[in-house]
Amino acid sequence: MASAAASKAMEPLTMYVVVRKDLSKSLGWKTGSVISQGCHVSVAVLERSRNESNTQAYLQDLENMRKVVLETKDEQSLKSLAAVLEQNNVTHHVWIEQPENFPTALATGPIPNRTGDVLAAFKKYCSLYR
Repeated sequence: MASAAASKAMEPLTMYVVVRKDLSKSLGWKTGSVISQGCHVSVAVLERSRNESNTQAYLQDLENMRKVVLETKDEQSLKSLAAVLEQNNVTHHVWIEQPENFPTALATGPIPNRTGDVLAAFKKYCSLYR
């Protein structure tokens, strides 16, 4: 039986992508525009973290990348999630859409799937994207 440390070392890296639910529900953005926000922030966080070992490992196996796409209620919940990630030193990027000049999405750099405080924050502020 593998030890807990060995099991954790083999955990796949996962990128979490979070978009604001109110973009489509309240603000009337089309589905394609909302998906674009997730695409923008995914590319941005990979560029920002390109020298980190997790990102380099993640990009070495393109066919097996893992992403979890989540939604959060609104701008404030996105900012609250970003604050928790900052406190836990999790590499992330918040996309500021122009010309609107407000945050629309957030993505983490690739991280191990089971990061306790971070997963608790995702559960508090997010749900699976629908």
